[in-house]
Amino acid sequence: MNVEIYTVDYCPFCKKAIAFFDEHKVKYNRIRIDDNEESWRKKLGDMYNIQGDVTVPQIIIDNKRIGGYTDLIAAYDKGEIKF
Repeated sequence: MNVEIYTVDYCPFCKKAIAFFDEHKVKYNRIRIDDNEESWRKKLGDMYNIQGDVTVPQIIIDNKRIGGYTDLIAAYDKGEIKF
């Protein structure tokens, strides 16, 4: 399983997502976008065809966009994502 998480340091939901992955012992690649946040948000919007504002975290599992923290938890609770 390949997990990427795009984060900014000030984001509480980013911290929650990281804690969730750590708790479930899931290896992930954290990409901090703080240094060029506006450019990264645009790039992510283009890459994953996100309509409207691009929020963080953005979680990608096996090249499929899951969305943010609440999307991750909802998918996990429904059994759509298994670790």
